[in-house]
Amino acid sequence: MSALLRQIPANIPQDIRKIRIENSHLTELPRGSFENVSALEYLWLNFNNITVMHIKSLEYLPALKELRLQGNKLSSVPWTAFQDTPTLKILDLKHNRLDVLPEHALRYLPNLTYLDLSSNQLTIISRDVFYNWPVYQRSQRTEGPLEAISNAVLALHDNPWICDCRLRGFVQFIKSVGPPIILMNSYLTCSGPKFRTGKFFHEVELNSCTKPLTSALDTNLTVPAGLNITLTCFVQASPSPAVWWTYALKLLRAFNVSTEPISEDTVRSELLIPAARPADAGNYTCTAANFLGNTSVAISLRVVAPWASTTPRGWAPVAPAEPGAHVEVRIAKQTVYGITLEWFAAAAAAAEPGETWYTLLVGRYDAAQKDTIYIGPGVNTYSVTDLLPATKYEVCVTVRNQAPRKGQCVVFVTGSDVSQMEQREKLIHIVVIVCAMVLAVPAGMYACTAEALPGCLARCPSACPRRRRGGPAQAAGSKESTLDSLPAGSEDGLCRPDGGRGARRPPAREEPGKARPPHRNSADLY
Repeated sequence: MSALLRQIPANIPQDIRKIRIENSHLTELPRGSFENVSALEYLWLNFNNITVMHIKSLEYLPALKELRLQGNKLSSVPWTAFQDTPTLKILDLKHNRLDVLPEHALRYLPNLTYLDLSSNQLTIISRDVFYNWPVYQRSQRTEGPLEAISNAVLALHDNPWICDCRLRGFVQFIKSVGPPIILMNSYLTCSGPKFRTGKFFHEVELNSCTKPLTSALDTNLTVPAGLNITLTCFVQASPSPAVWWTYALKLLRAFNVSTEPISEDTVRSELLIPAARPADAGNYTCTAANFLGNTSVAISLRVVAPWASTTPRGWAPVAPAEPGAHVEVRIAKQTVYGITLEWFAAAAAAAEPGETWYTLLVGRYDAAQKDTIYIGPGVNTYSVTDLLPATKYEVCVTVRNQAPRKGQCVVFVTGSDVSQMEQREKLIHIVVIVCAMVLAVPAGMYACTAEALPGCLARCPSACPRRRRGGPAQAAGSKESTLDSLPAGSEDGLCRPDGGRGARRPPAREEPGKARPPHRNSADLY
């Protein structure tokens, strides 16, 4: 008791008839755990941490009469392991985690007189589990003396039974069971579904299982834009089916879907579409499924504008304004490609905020037609995206289907595209660098150009001396040569009075008091 054992001891004497190991740290029963104690008759392993039981863990125990595994963590039991214990009379498995009993579970327990499966996680089991039990089969035989059959105590209480059609056979078995099978607690109770929670087995009548049958009151709906729409489908099935909605082959979000039972075999599923828009139009499919199959029904939704009148050029059709209805609009946030609007409805519009919907008109300021967006009740903000940069737009918000009034429209200009500005800056930098490289002419070439006379190359060498004798006025005029005269000037600078080659003539000194030509930097050239 309370020993720190993690496995079955290997040195148990062979003539031991009873072993009791409780409140220890045993986690499994491996194969051949008791192969050296074939005389064992009583095995108590209560309140350990056993989670795994090998199919051959009870091998070499033909004399075992009592096996107690109460308070462990078994979620399944290898029921064929009891082929090695043909004389077993007591099997205690209460307070474990068993959730399934296969149909052959009791087939290898022919001499059992006590079976405790209480306080587990059993929800659905078949009556065939007990119909295949040799103890029950012997009790159904008409020949032979009944007093020769021993009673068998069966404990099945404190399990979370789900009382639907799948448990119908087992409920019928419990109602009809009698000696030699005796229920320790005959008041088995239902834990589900909700409308049967807490009822006793003898109080319920369960129907046969059926495949789901889906239906809808209206499969073609036409609704005005901006309203909250609820699509409804009804499903008849047993057991209760799983229901989901799809739109354009996509599963719709669960928080917009509510499913609840309205009778024993019928559930109602509703899909909420808040502030319906024309983009929400299409086919919505309600699908239901249980273990017998699945079926579905499609509902076609059409969303139209809530009015059909004509209005001034540039705006969508709206109705005349209602007295007292007014909306204050402001820009809460603006980006390069869009804005976020906020508005406040006053006067008559605020009287019924839960039923007041709005119309948003947006488009370029000079556009002939504006786009119309319908906003459902309870919404007072909207973001307009995908706008063109550096463009003038106009946005109006109106109550219901009214025409826009003064103060309900906002005119704005979107910002410049950041990427285009960066590209423009890069282009400016490149142009400035190129201009600097062109202007960075060698000093000698610039001096030669300043002294050169226009057209000297055409009359060189004879004309060049004459032009040079022309006086200071011509020399000063040559200093005003621009960048376009550089090629000609560079050639004229090579002329000499004698027409030969020799030292280059030094540049003329600037006369005092003479005005210098204005300096032109790279920015002026650009």
